[in-house]
Amino acid sequence: MSKVKKIFACTSCGATAPKWMGKCPHCGEWNTYVEEVISREVTEEEKRRPWKGGEKKSEPRPIPLPEIQAGNTQRLLAPDGELNRVLGGGIVPGSLVLIGGQPGIGKSTLLLQLALQLDTKVLYVSGEESDEQIKMRADRIGGQAANCYILTETNTTKILNQAQHLEPGLIIIDSIQTLSSPHIESMPGSISQVRECAGELQRFAKESNIPVFLIGHITKDGSIAGPKLLEHIVDAVLQFEGDQNYTYRILRTIKNRFGSTDELGIYEMQAVGLREVPNPSELLLSQKDEDLSGSAVAAT
Repeated sequence: MSKVKKIFACTSCGATAPKWMGKCPHCGEWNTYVEEVISREVTEEEKRRPWKGGEKKSEPRPIPLPEIQAGNTQRLLAPDGELNRVLGGGIVPGSLVLIGGQPGIGKSTLLLQLALQLDTKVLYVSGEESDEQIKMRADRIGGQAANCYILTETNTTKILNQAQHLEPGLIIIDSIQTLSSPHIESMPGSISQVRECAGELQRFAKESNIPVFLIGHITKDGSIAGPKLLEHIVDAVLQFEGDQNYTYRILRTIKNRFGSTDELGIYEMQAVGLREVPNPSELLLSQKDEDLSGSAVAAT
């Protein structure tokens, strides 16, 4: 039986300490340390073990920079032109993308719609909805349902084993806060669980060259729930926002290792899902009252 180990983790930056501290020495925030329970330490050998077969990987060796064959990475282009532009020209193989937003804003709809649009196999993993609930939403959206595989599971080991067997072109996780690693005893959504699960998904994405999309919950102040380390682990952070009283949604880029952070996508929420708004200027200017003096249109 593994020995139970307790640590204290900072909710802001993810730093750990053996005892509680009022001020985090790493990020400088106050009253951010909470207690976490870990069953055992995961060795580096276990972390580097491939997901299929349990065999050991050979040790990596340093490679001279001129010997690395970079070339032009072939991105996975989605039928969603707004998403392609926000990501810098498509989905990069092996990338880890985090999408955050308020509850009910349309994060799950956006990624399920993406799964139904792609010609490649997509593994859609949900820890929040049942198979039947996802099927009802997919029927409303419509699309190529034959390429979309649904898995309702929260255990990361089981999820990655199924992904290794299916070999999809894209994996979607809804959401990172519902996942749990068998190496950690704390509750799903805790700092330790989010950090460990994100690390496992990152290693799998890089080793298999399969892109992974993560849906993340947000806190009351609008930041993504969990340790700040989560945003450092992923390759891109997207924010899906908008007023639920209106139909328009904005997809903003907060971080992107493979493109610009100045891009954004505009969508309109309809009964059959999200519709792209290719020309937002025409949409916004059409609502301008020309008879009203002293009015102006500005970007936010």
